[in-house]
Amino acid sequence: MRVGFAAQTLTVPPGTPMGGYAFREGTATGTLDPLRVSAITWSDGVRRFGLALIDAICVNADLTQAARAAVSGVDLLWVAASHTHAGPETGCVPGGTATPPDWLATLSTAVADTIAAARRAETGASGLVHSGPLHGVGAVRSHYAGEPRVPLDVVEIVSEGRRAGVLVVLPVHPTVLPSENLLVSADLTGAVRRALADRLGPGTWIAVAAGAAGDISTRRTRQGQDASELDRLGALVADRCLELLDKAAAPAPETGSTDSSAPRVGWADGSAPGIGGASDGSAPGIGWASGGSAPGIGWAADGDLDWRSRRVTLEPKPPVDANALIAAAEDGIRAASDPIAARIAEGNLDGARMAAVVAPPEIEAEVAAVRIGDLLLAGLPGEPFLSAAEDLRLANRAREEQQGCPRAVVVLGYTNAYPGYLPPAAAYGSATYEVLASAAAPGSAELITRTVADLFAALTPPP
Repeated sequence: MRVGFAAQTLTVPPGTPMGGYAFREGTATGTLDPLRVSAITWSDGVRRFGLALIDAICVNADLTQAARAAVSGVDLLWVAASHTHAGPETGCVPGGTATPPDWLATLSTAVADTIAAARRAETGASGLVHSGPLHGVGAVRSHYAGEPRVPLDVVEIVSEGRRAGVLVVLPVHPTVLPSENLLVSADLTGAVRRALADRLGPGTWIAVAAGAAGDISTRRTRQGQDASELDRLGALVADRCLELLDKAAAPAPETGSTDSSAPRVGWADGSAPGIGGASDGSAPGIGWASGGSAPGIGWAADGDLDWRSRRVTLEPKPPVDANALIAAAEDGIRAASDPIAARIAEGNLDGARMAAVVAPPEIEAEVAAVRIGDLLLAGLPGEPFLSAAEDLRLANRAREEQQGCPRAVVVLGYTNAYPGYLPPAAAYGSATYEVLASAAAPGSAELITRTVADLFAALTPPP
């Protein structure tokens, strides 16, 4: 297996409309920290898979199509957004829309250039997946209850006997900076990259992708909304990544909440369901090998890639009485008893205002899965809730028990299309921001999750 990486800076001129906050006033006035387009390629000698990560609010289907048309030498390309709310507006509308023409051209060209550079940088590489809980950074943003804990995945790439790079998948909205901010920034994603780069040194590349973060943010964990708070939270994530990289995995999961509107915890300290090892934690994870086998589970030099994708059509959410929702949300703001309650109520008001937007009659989305050795990578469109990733991990674990074939599951959100928020069906009974702002009907999240599970089952087993 050969793996390559490249990155380039994404320039955003002053005066650019910024994405992420529907009611933000003003345009970009400067740059706090630079945005980036990153690319990772995997090649098994027969086929090549490319993953492009863009510091933008979202990736619409037309941008994915344009990038695929611009890229050469790659058999499959995924394009995913970091979901920074301090980058350019790329057409983040519930249900999806057209990407602004200038950004469509700029981003598709940047993806093509970065993928080409990653291809040129490919070397023989092995890899491992390290997973475990991250405390104190992300929590369900529309609820008071629940420990601030989310699953963190770190894919480690090793080449020529040394750590070449890491791909971090973080299921937390990268929204530390407030809506009043007019400085371009990769926000939490950039802070994690910087903190990891400081710790791992110049010889290791860093990529950070957004996971299933639809209902998870820093609202209940952040102590401020400025650059110093970005540094603090970025350091927490980076230090936990180092712990996972240096720590053996333990297979025993723990049972979490059954509340469908909160993240269901299914990971033990040092491992996620489906990532195995001895009961004493002696196996470091699941991965792949460029020759022979890596610690854990791997593949030989001629090991293969496999992938599946499917387009799904989601029904729009039925029309609602937006005026009544706005009035109820305004009542919630007046009744708020503390700053967190007020912020939740303000978010619900924003969602109620967005509920007045008429959804398209049909919402198209691409659902995709890739197997890289014993790593199963899911690419989910839009903003899936954390429970979607946990459902996929649990389904994979059940399949493991039947087939005796352990695999790691890593789930990306914001990938290849933007249908908007995808709450679980049970959450539609609450008037929270994510439900109010969603364009998709109840059951959409479950349809996407079932589709990914079917795609996982259809992937060929590794040699």
